[in-house]
Amino acid sequence: MVACVGDLDLLSAFLEIYRCGSITAAAARLGLTQPAVSGRLARLEEQLGGPLFVRSRQGVRPTARGDELARRVGMPLDQLRHALASGEDRSADLGSLDIGGAGELMTARVLPALAPLTSRGLRLRITLGLADDLLSALANARLDLVVSAVRPEARNLVATPFVDEEFLLVGPPALARTVDAARLAEEPVKALAHLPLVAYGEELPIIRRYWRSEFGRRPPNAVSVVVPDLRAVLASVVAGAGVSVLPRYLADPAITAGSVEMLHQPEAPPLNTLYLAIRAGGLANPSLALVHSRLRERARSWGPL
Repeated sequence: MVACVGDLDLLSAFLEIYRCGSITAAAARLGLTQPAVSGRLARLEEQLGGPLFVRSRQGVRPTARGDELARRVGMPLDQLRHALASGEDRSADLGSLDIGGAGELMTARVLPALAPLTSRGLRLRITLGLADDLLSALANARLDLVVSAVRPEARNLVATPFVDEEFLLVGPPALARTVDAARLAEEPVKALAHLPLVAYGEELPIIRRYWRSEFGRRPPNAVSVVVPDLRAVLASVVAGAGVSVLPRYLADPAITAGSVEMLHQPEAPPLNTLYLAIRAGGLANPSLALVHSRLRERARSWGPL
């Protein structure tokens, strides 16, 4: 199939569109106008005798023919670019990737897992933030991969289950002593209602899920602090501002140190699945495929976080 094309510019444009999921984003990365990139794609499709993408308002989605072509030309084109690069550029074997995720997990697990790849020339640009914002950036080709607590809904995104977070309801010892154990067993919502909450967001995204999962209703508690960083949530809890729900990987060291205590012991630990989200066809990029595979491999040894 490739031998009939004979034009690397056409293949390069195709591959960039495939990886971005958008002709506009591909044009920006190639430094060309959108009509120029559309024209190259049209010429390639004419030479191959069929469409490589299905167009929609959300961008483009590869056809079976497009998937096959990307698999065949992705790695050879990357190797050719590397061979033609200058000496300075050639040292960057794996190129650059833009990765997004919540600051807590990126700091504790994702960056330590990926750091060894930088010795092979991988350059990482990290964006920290909330899942919805990051997934929007991914869909619009501003990011290459997002570690997301939310399963993406955009049609041009693909999500792979990554790892489960286990959540704990914790508070400082002084507040823990104010909870009546007998009432907690009988009427947990009322037993906990006097405790102020330290929340990750105004809508209590983590706390609300715990209350509904374990107690069957939304928490009636007053909120003392809202801060979009779980490390800051933990610091506020330790300082006595209130109680909160945190993933075990963050809460366990504080529990061991005695600065917080578990306030409730569920029959089965509530879990939340995290996803590795990429654009459709993104794994044709060898660097992204390597990062994706490495994170999944490391997650298998972590167990629930």
